[in-house]
Amino acid sequence: MREDGGPALSVVVHLASALRAHAGGAAHLELDVAPPVTVAAVVDAIAAAHPAIGRRLRDEAGVMRRHVNIFVGEDNIRDLDGLATVVPEGTEVSVLPAVSGGSTA
Repeated sequence: MREDGGPALSVVVHLASALRAHAGGAAHLELDVAPPVTVAAVVDAIAAAHPAIGRRLRDEAGVMRRHVNIFVGEDNIRDLDGLATVVPEGTEVSVLPAVSGGSTA
């Protein structure tokens, strides 16, 4: 339920395997978010439900970490409106921290 009494919208968020341990092993989350649903509101809902994931998405100042990629459907929010990107009803969100490093040997 929203603060104004209206219904919240359910958003499905897919988590990369590196984040799943911080969500009890869940591969996806179903979160209720008050409209208008933006990526910022979804990130807030993730952080409220799973603070350990929230700390991996944002730094101490609340700024999104550079290595985190968020997709609305198949589109990276960096190519859209960033955190202001609207999440259309029924569209799934994916959170993928960038993977780097390793050996060339």
